[in-house]
Amino acid sequence: MKAICVFNQKGGVGKTTTVVNLAAALGLKGKKVLVMDLDPQGNSSSGFGVDKMNLENTVYDLFINDVKLEDIIYKTEAENVSIIPSNTSLSGVEVELINTPSRESVLKNALEGFEDFDYIIMDCPPSLGFLSINALTAADSVLIPIQSEYYALEGVSQLVETINLVKKSLNKDLEVEGVLISMFDGRNNLSLEVVEEVKKYFKNKVFKSIIPRNVRLAEAPSYGESIFDYDSKSKGAVAYEKLAKEIIKNNK
Repeated sequence: MKAICVFNQKGGVGKTTTVVNLAAALGLKGKKVLVMDLDPQGNSSSGFGVDKMNLENTVYDLFINDVKLEDIIYKTEAENVSIIPSNTSLSGVEVELINTPSRESVLKNALEGFEDFDYIIMDCPPSLGFLSINALTAADSVLIPIQSEYYALEGVSQLVETINLVKKSLNKDLEVEGVLISMFDGRNNLSLEVVEEVKKYFKNKVFKSIIPRNVRLAEAPSYGESIFDYDSKSKGAVAYEKLAKEIIKNNK
């Protein structure tokens, strides 16, 4: 089993879009995938059509109420994809666990010995807080989406520093799965320049697959569907299928 944390402390970089559509693409390749929604906004949950406000258990209960992992896993409509959903109740979890020893390892401990899926894809909130640290501590690798826009690399050094700190003190095996260029517009010189800058910074860690700016990708979440259910012929679907193939190949 491979646990991949999708993380960037900047918002609006295509993080949740990547979680939902990468998971769906891997599922269509015959891989069993578990999405773990660690963002109190619950956008990954909505992206799979989950009614966040009418759930018996969510990821919050994993942190607070000591529920079993299998009791908070829900099937989605996407082939081979299940989800541990989230909602706004998760926003208070850091304060509730303020005096808990080893609170950075709650998720890691919960996943200990859990091998029911080929991939776990974790959606983190856009911050360097408690929930993101838990995900980085539990993950095998981190996938970093970066939008091809001005200021794209702003904050990246802080992000890399955080990853290195977690690696040093909490998860020595954490690796960078890869850096994903998102919201790419080939007609725009700035997009091309950003790609070159990202490649200079991260070198061979940049995925060959690039996610284009695509209206269909933006529309799909409002229907509670991945891009493959919403428009499997779109440029966005083609790009995420390529990314899934690349990740499967890299993890053979």
